[in-house]
Formats: sequence, C-alpha cells, structure tokens
Amino acid sequence: MSEQIADRGEDTGLIEPLLVGEGSPHRSELADLAITLSQKSASLRASLPPKIMEALATIVRSMNCYYSNLIEGHDTHPIDIERALNEDFSSDPKQRNLQQEATAHIAVQAMIEQGHLDGMAVTLKGIRLMHLRFYDLLPEEMLRIEHPGTGEVLEVNPGELREHDVKVGNHVPPSPGALLRFMDRFEKGYSRLGKLDSILAAAGAHHRLLYIHPFLDGNGRVARLMSHAMLREALDTGEVWSIARGLARNEVQYKTHLNNCDLPRRNDLDGRGHLSEEALAEFQVFFLNTCIDQVEFMEELMQPNKLRARAKVWCEEEMNSGELSPKSDRVITALLDRGELARSEVSQLLGVSDRSAQRITRALLDKGIIKSNSTRAPLELAFPAALAARWLPGLFPEK
Repeated sequence: MSEQIADRGEDTGLIEPLLVGEGSPHRSELADLAITLSQKSASLRASLPPKIMEALATIVRSMNCYYSNLIEGHDTHPIDIERALNEDFSSDPKQRNLQQEATAHIAVQAMIEQGHLDGMAVTLKGIRLMHLRFYDLLPEEMLRIEHPGTGEVLEVNPGELREHDVKVGNHVPPSPGALLRFMDRFEKGYSRLGKLDSILAAAGAHHRLLYIHPFLDGNGRVARLMSHAMLREALDTGEVWSIARGLARNEVQYKTHLNNCDLPRRNDLDGRGHLSEEALAEFQVFFLNTCIDQVEFMEELMQPNKLRARAKVWCEEEMNSGELSPKSDRVITALLDRGELARSEVSQLLGVSDRSAQRITRALLDKGIIKSNSTRAPLELAFPAALAARWLPGLFPEK
C-alpha cells in the first residue's frame, strides 16, 4: 500500500462510545429533552396549513444553507442565494462561486427532503452521496485546497474518501487506510435505532463523523446535512426549522463542545469507551436544547395572529405608496387562512371586476409574495427572502 493511503492499524474503539450509555447520569435529562423536542416539532408542524408549511420550508432551506455556510466562514445572504436559484448570478467571480456553493448545498438538502436518503443518512453510501452531490456542482477552482501541513495543493474528489493524513486543530483523525473500517463501525452503531436513540444519535453521529474526518474537505458541511437528514427522519420535521441557525448563532459553544468531544475518557466514572462520555452527553444536551430553541423560535414567528399582523402592516404600506392596489391585503389574508386560492375566486373575494382582480393578482405575483405554478393553477403564499425582515423578522440578518 502506498504511503498516501497508509493504515496505521487504529482500532475502531477510538470512536466509542457512539451513544451515551443507559447508566449515564445524563441519560434521563437527554431522554426528557428528546421527548420535548419531538412534541414541540410535531406541534409546530401540525399548526401550519400544508401550503404555508411548503412555502416556509422553501425559505428555511435558504436559511439553513446561509447559516451552514456562515459556520464555514462564507457569508452568502439568502437574497443572493435566492437570486442564484433563479439563475441570477453575480458578475463578481468570488461572489458567483459562493452563490454556486449555496445552490449546491440546497440541491443536497432538496435531495434529502425529497426522501432520497431515507434510511441512508448514516451509511457510507449515503454520506458519500451527500459529498458527491455537493462537490459535483461546485466550480473547478473550489475543488482545490491547500494541505495545511505541507502547503501542497490537493484536489478534492467528489464522494471519495481522503487518501492523505490530516490534522484538525490538535486532533489527528484515523489514517486513510483505516477509514472504511471506521465508517463500517459508524454505520453499524447508528443504524436501526429506536426513536429516542435516533434523536440522540443526530448529535452523537455529528461529532463522530467529524472525528473520523472521512473526506479531504467538506466534513463539517456533510455532518450538518447528515444531522438534518437524521432529524427529518426521526421527527418528521416538515423542514420548517433547522438547527443550523442555532449552531451558527452559538458557534463558539458549538465548536468548544466538538473539541471537548475529541478528548479521551477523564476517569473511571466517565463511561467505558476511549472518548469522554461526559463530553458527548454535554454536547448532546447543547444540541437538543439548540433544536428546541429553534423550534420555539419558528413557533413564535409563525403564530397566525402575529404573522397576519405583520403581513397587514406591509400590505398597507405598499397600498399607501401605490405599489399595490387597494384590497390587495385581502388576498394575502385569505391565503394565510386557507393556504391557497383559486384565481377565479379573487374577483368575488374582493368585490371587483375580473380585470381588476387580474391586475391585483399580477402585482402580488410580481412582488414575489404569492406564486402560482401556471396561469390556471391556484394562488399560493410565498416567503421571498427580500421580504423576510418584514414578514419573518429574525430568520436571518437584513441585507
């Protein structure tokens, strides 16, 4: 075997424990947090009409991408992400590359949310597929990285496990030749779990994948996408909330917990594995509390009366300025209540002629606040990134 893909013979016990044991003093707290998260996530989903949930999921996808990129040090605002999704790329090469990176991330997220990774999120096949799909869509110049130790420029091969040794901070991940062995243990340890452990595993697997560091680049992004896929399956989230926002807003804590999880067992009371069970439990508590915080944030944001009030204020301003015709707000109110509205109903709803109804509808479509799949399809609400500061304040920073 060549030096590049050397196997130092590391035992897979280096990543144990994969889960916090039943005897851990943290187990009861973790179980309570997992149950709370499950209940709150289900309640949020149940509170949203299907079409509103669909519209919200679209902007949450951009939000998730924005915050995951931010953790990587790349600031691509959701407005620019939305433009890129509509094939409107910046003329600045650096910004264009970041937009392409964002669209690649969203393509992987869409693949997850369409169910293509169901039952595969923790498998080597699924993890490689996420990496492959993301890097396949990047411009060529973003596939080259500099080895931090040697300065050598290396090519990132989409979906391929690394063939070089790496060092991440003070942590030296398993040698390249050991990766298949470690990923096999990872897959077996996190597969076919009950619901409670499946929720807890979204945090445990998050760190352990980073510890293994299977790819030359993109491990953090793949770990967050994997956790997103795991939570989606375990909780049936409806894609209307994302932990990425919470992790980015608490980035120092997030990275401190990850570093602590790299540490070996502290003493005889710290589990039975090589790594600290206490540190893993503390990270899981942080992870679950972050999830709960994000569900509660979205629940507050989407309270019908408050959302309706914010929409009404915006509509009134637009109507007063002449940007929208009088009575336009009634279309928005109807969509918030019903989720969708037949075009033929607009004239009757507003008490205007068909021609006036068409003009009002067209102005709302042009603003991007409503959408329709065709000239005959029903009208649906949309949440464009440009209006998020008014309609969904706090979802992400204003631009």
